[in-house]
Amino acid sequence: MTNTASTNPAPTATAPARTAPAATRPRTRRAALAMAAAVLTGLAVPATASADTARDPGDADPAPARYTHQTLNWQPCATQPALDCATMSAPRDWHHPGVGADLTIAVSRHKATADPAKRKGTLLMAAGGPGGSGLLRPAGLATAAPAVGAAYDIVGFDQRGVGASTKAVCQTPEEFQEFLAGDYRDQSPAAVDHVIAESTKLAADCQERSGDLIPYLTTEQTAHDIDLFRSLLGERKLSYYGPSYATMIGAYYGTLFPHRVERMVLDSNIGFDGTWEKFQLGQPMSFQRRFDEDFVPWLATQDATYHWGTTPEQVRAHWEQRRAALHDSPIVEGSLTIGPNQLDNIAISAIYSASHFPDLARLLAVLDNWQTTDAATRAAVATMFNSYLSPDFLAEYFSVTCNDTAWTRDMDTWVRLGAENTARWPLVGARTLAFSAVCAAWPVAPAPKVKVTGAHLPTTLMLNSVHDPATYYEAALGAHRALRGSKLVTVTGNGDHGQYPGPNSCVTDVVERYLLDDKAPAHDLTCASPQAG
Repeated sequence: MTNTASTNPAPTATAPARTAPAATRPRTRRAALAMAAAVLTGLAVPATASADTARDPGDADPAPARYTHQTLNWQPCATQPALDCATMSAPRDWHHPGVGADLTIAVSRHKATADPAKRKGTLLMAAGGPGGSGLLRPAGLATAAPAVGAAYDIVGFDQRGVGASTKAVCQTPEEFQEFLAGDYRDQSPAAVDHVIAESTKLAADCQERSGDLIPYLTTEQTAHDIDLFRSLLGERKLSYYGPSYATMIGAYYGTLFPHRVERMVLDSNIGFDGTWEKFQLGQPMSFQRRFDEDFVPWLATQDATYHWGTTPEQVRAHWEQRRAALHDSPIVEGSLTIGPNQLDNIAISAIYSASHFPDLARLLAVLDNWQTTDAATRAAVATMFNSYLSPDFLAEYFSVTCNDTAWTRDMDTWVRLGAENTARWPLVGARTLAFSAVCAAWPVAPAPKVKVTGAHLPTTLMLNSVHDPATYYEAALGAHRALRGSKLVTVTGNGDHGQYPGPNSCVTDVVERYLLDDKAPAHDLTCASPQAG
């Protein structure tokens, strides 16, 4: 079954609801790979305003008139009345517009609440992931940053492949459970072969069910969608805020359309100066650092409440005991199996923000006393385990990360690196093979690489905490160097992913002086986090 989209060029209103590597069985693995390869081949303007088609020097090629002459028919969003929603049609392939069915892109806006004379313009925000939905996010930003919500029309969208836009489909929830099953730390030949088989099957399922869409789910194509949205809003320039993966979207947009950018804030930065492979190979270290140096010591101070140990060493030992118990006897709750991989996943999710440390601690305490815990609590815990990864999220995640830049295709390399990362940084390193093998088996050639330089851009403001687990500081430094003229705000004493809006008054002041008063920092600077004293 393939993914389809309307070919109608005019959108209609919508209200979108570490040991040495274990020996492997090369012959078995080669046979599995050969079989997989065979499968793989098989807002401030009236709704009627005309689009701005003028072109500034440095722009990428302008969009064809059939797209720029659309009208955004704004209606209240079905699930968020504070926002207006609409849809627009975009080419499946911006390099060959008109070839293949158009895609539908769902868009939203929160109109500026201040006196129109004080309006600063339009601020577009995108979602992270890849795979996150951005459609309803303008409402949250307007609430959390009311001064920005007053001065800007804040607009958002579900990027191609996600949510209310034309979606990628790879696997059912039941099929996806097999991808997450077992124990990624297991380096036995049978376990390694199983991981590779499930990863290649996921890649094949994406090709089978969304093969006509998958090649066009890239960051570069999304950047073109953004500029179409800008033109339909009647804006000559946009300001931009993007966290996490959205920093890469913003950097690509600024590279392709530098004269369309008024202000840009990139919060918690992907290593967009390099490849996805290089960036993701750094994440096992950074997630382990966050877990070992921030969460584990914190939990050791909370033994009176959670009873997981009074020292970091005791907490780590307790973690390994609980994980081993789930390896031997997974918990089954309805359709969900809670095994060691699921335990790792819930920790990976929780340590993005220190505010979630107590949630993770309570969950760990429940796992220790599962048989005596009431049914309502067990059901709530099962819901938490189901909330981190989904087949919908990973359909977009793998499409973008496997398409954007080239990956090593040799599976034995990933078997070796997977074993090394498992031994050294087990929390995320254990899934190196499973995730990387999907891109190693991916059937689509990588998209053209966009080289980010910062040329012709205004000063870009970048934010990053030093212990961010997902968008680690070392990668942010590389991105900062690549984006010439950018100013980096380093947040010390902190490992949270996403720094604005938030409780750090230093960060808030820097960002809002930039967005509201046009005052960019003269140089890189440091903001201490509140908990650092």
